[in-house]
Amino acid sequence: MRDSPNTRAAVPASGFGYIWRLAWPQVLTMFLYFLIGLADVYVAGLLGREVQASMGMLTQAMFFFMVLATAVSNGTVAAVSQSLGAGRTARAKRYVGLSLVVGGAVSVVILGLGLAGRDAFVSALRVPEAMHEPFLYILDVFLLLLPVHYLFVITNAVFRAKRQVMAPLVGWGLAAVVNCVGDFGLGLGLWGLPEMGYKGLAISTYASLCVGLVFNLTLLRREGFISLSAIPPWRWMRRGFPYLFRVAWPSGLMQIVWHSGYLVLYGITASLPVGSVEALAGMAAGVRIESILFLPPMAFNFTAGILVGHYLGAGMPGEAKRTGYRVAALGTAAAVACGAALWPFLDQAAGLLTQDEAVRLQAASYLRYNILAVPFTVCGLILIGALAGAGATLYNMAVTGPCIWLVRLPLALWLGHVVFGRAEGVWMAMLASQAVQALAMAYVYQFKDWRRFGMSRARPQAAGMARSAVS
Repeated sequence: MRDSPNTRAAVPASGFGYIWRLAWPQVLTMFLYFLIGLADVYVAGLLGREVQASMGMLTQAMFFFMVLATAVSNGTVAAVSQSLGAGRTARAKRYVGLSLVVGGAVSVVILGLGLAGRDAFVSALRVPEAMHEPFLYILDVFLLLLPVHYLFVITNAVFRAKRQVMAPLVGWGLAAVVNCVGDFGLGLGLWGLPEMGYKGLAISTYASLCVGLVFNLTLLRREGFISLSAIPPWRWMRRGFPYLFRVAWPSGLMQIVWHSGYLVLYGITASLPVGSVEALAGMAAGVRIESILFLPPMAFNFTAGILVGHYLGAGMPGEAKRTGYRVAALGTAAAVACGAALWPFLDQAAGLLTQDEAVRLQAASYLRYNILAVPFTVCGLILIGALAGAGATLYNMAVTGPCIWLVRLPLALWLGHVVFGRAEGVWMAMLASQAVQALAMAYVYQFKDWRRFGMSRARPQAAGMARSAVS
């Protein structure tokens, strides 16, 4: 398979209208993803506290099992979007094949390690005896689901890189329908289906992602992106893999740093001198409401990566940079508008998730500070997506890690435990760290030569091979 230098793909327009046309299907996709989790938690709650606690713990724990899937998908978006922007369709197809091979292999390894360390994992989490039966069953199903889940995430990344944003929407839509029907049907025995309880929840999750993956693979095969000829030979894999790896590993490490920082932040909140229990519960409720508000910004994060990758691949770095700013402006404006609309109703929103007055006040306080941080949080998030599309995930890690571990956590400890002695100090630290991170990301985006992390238009392994250090 040979690339033709004359088969250059059409470069997308980058006006606000085109950006929105790419973003809105991804916004709906994010809401479908949220709906699946909401259905799982709701039905699990009807089945008992042990089932709900098991589902909640495993949903959080599965993040660590899925880190590499997200990392590979970021590498896929960068490699495929830049290849298509350069008109190198054959190289894009080979990177699709390479990403699926790598993702499948990694998922099988993690599956094996997970099954082998199953008992140690349960012991480390200190799962109560009363939860063992549902917890172990759901864990086994979720582990067996890893190869499907990995490939589903990566194939959705392929569609985003190809600017086919409706495909993930349909795929997740099918998954959401199967999951919700299965949760209520198999979980609760509705509509004449057998009542299987927590086993029905796990099976529904498995079936829903399988349906979504089958849809994705069928569509990619029809478009010629999955075939025997699209699987790169071993020699090409050895030359093409370094770029995928150089984009993926900082992305994966950044996720671990980010989420481990949140765990430490929970610990700081839990050990506050006054009102720690109410603060922790309020933070948990606030995070759930906040997560809905940040679904659209994630869609703009994806959109920035898509367009920056295409323009960089097309040899138009100036337009790539301007497009990143346009996406950041539109996404931030939309998020600020949503936050402003929610602001007068923060107390009522907090009351939806708790009947405890002290917890409600803490949740409202958490939301107040984090909505004030929306311009910083969203702008920084979208610029992170833009740099990821350029392959410059090393910059993302270099900014995000210090902002969490050197700014947010020490400041939260000082303000929360020393200066104020209450949760408001922790919320202030979150606001301050988001402002620092946004300013740092804006500085990197404006003044650093992140274009050097882009892929060479001549060879898949050339870009960034000798220039990977952050300057």
